[in-house]
Amino acid sequence: MTRQPPRASDDADAPAADSRRCLGDGDPLLEHYHDHEWGLPALDERSLFERLSLEAFQAGLSWRTILARRDGFRVAFAGFDADVLSRYGASDVDRLLTDPSIIRNRRKIEATLANARATVALHRGGASLEALVRSHAPRPKRTAPATWAEVPASTPESEALARELKARGFRFVGPTTLYALMQACGLVNDHLAACPIRPVVEQARRAAGLA
Repeated sequence: MTRQPPRASDDADAPAADSRRCLGDGDPLLEHYHDHEWGLPALDERSLFERLSLEAFQAGLSWRTILARRDGFRVAFAGFDADVLSRYGASDVDRLLTDPSIIRNRRKIEATLANARATVALHRGGASLEALVRSHAPRPKRTAPATWAEVPASTPESEALARELKARGFRFVGPTTLYALMQACGLVNDHLAACPIRPVVEQARRAAGLA
């Protein structure tokens, strides 16, 4: 995966079982993620923080590896509640490094906790992660990508967001990670033109004022 409001499978526009997805066909875990989440607007603070954290953990790994451990991540990281995580300390890092249900990478664990503290600092300053991320949304694309060769790994907007977040103390927030975040939370619709879920995602983005 390059990287909630409506539920595609509950909608009449959901793809038939034999339709061809642009990602995930043949893998139930990836199929579910593709049909139910990827590209659908998810811009509340908790959802954004979870996706930002998981995208950082994904660096160097497959997205499927992260999805398979998602429940474990949610338990280990207090439901990705930034207020709670901002109070975690060294003993919590040591505890998380022994948890087999997550990716036990010290730098990524410490980055997640640092990002929680940075998110709380945003709130204390009267700002929000949602507003910051949304302010860097790329302009809607005029045409849908026909192939993955037309989908960028990063954009000027994700590069600008990376600079902004790093200046505010966030870690593991490179332009590629942040463009994957934009794809995941609905700031862009990078489902390929022939994908049956693309119109569902576009309808949800219009309803959320993103298209």
